[in-house]
Amino acid sequence: MSLPRIASRVFDTPLMIAESKAIAFLAGFGGRLVDGGVVLPSGIAATDHVAFANGRPSAGVVGDSLGRYYQARGRGVLDMVGNVAVIPIEGTLVHKGAYVGSSSGETSYEGLRTQVAAARSSPNVAGVVYEVDSFGGEVAGAFETADMMAQLSKEKPTLAILTDFALSAGYLMASTARQVIMPELGRAGSIGVIRMHVDMSRKLENDGMRVTLITAGKRKADGNPVQPLPADVADAWRAEVEGMRQLFASRVGQHRGRRFSAEAALATEAADFGAADAVRLGLVDAIGPSQAAFEAFVTAINKR
Repeated sequence: MSLPRIASRVFDTPLMIAESKAIAFLAGFGGRLVDGGVVLPSGIAATDHVAFANGRPSAGVVGDSLGRYYQARGRGVLDMVGNVAVIPIEGTLVHKGAYVGSSSGETSYEGLRTQVAAARSSPNVAGVVYEVDSFGGEVAGAFETADMMAQLSKEKPTLAILTDFALSAGYLMASTARQVIMPELGRAGSIGVIRMHVDMSRKLENDGMRVTLITAGKRKADGNPVQPLPADVADAWRAEVEGMRQLFASRVGQHRGRRFSAEAALATEAADFGAADAVRLGLVDAIGPSQAAFEAFVTAINKR
């Protein structure tokens, strides 16, 4: 496992992931990413979530090289039930990953785009079901993927079934479907962006170490972990993630239309909601058991 790679995807980069999931990750991994661990904010409960665990049901980058890879080997990228393609969106969402489906608890936007492209182009696909169980993930790649999914919904019937969570980037993906259904105990929302910074300067000082940064360009070392985060850098980052939240809400408003506007999305202030409130506010369309919703959709599509 490449811990520096993981650290680079967690710290100092904008994430569309539920805050409780980020806290849970840092609680478990912080000591392996940062020597001595990290000090976690108080008052936020950590979420222990593994997609489709405990018996819950489981149901392209430029040029689509992943799709061409599968095609060249005579392998399909879609799980088909009759004329319905089932595309899972589970676990942590990451930008690049040359695989279809989930791997080590991650779903890649690259794999999702490959599946969406295949569903759009295949005459055998009359409808698509997204099985969503995700607390979100990376901002990079999220909007491009959601745009492709929204285009698919304009061309073919789509249904997002939450089993059980669609939070942050996970909700962005689900919102692109024509209809969204969730179980009674699921959660939806968290329409916001988070960015984390670790200040290691005191730890280094206590260990008797001093780091000298030699840079060309006065902003080159902005946000580095060996110095406290300056107020102006924090302000710049705060403005950046707020801009991303505005974009997030705008996209959700486009996808949901009159049911849940961009203004309504912003008004949630990145809160997440249980089923009854999610329906009342317009984040989702109905509450129901996932298998029954799936079977009804398949029956309706295969009658065409």
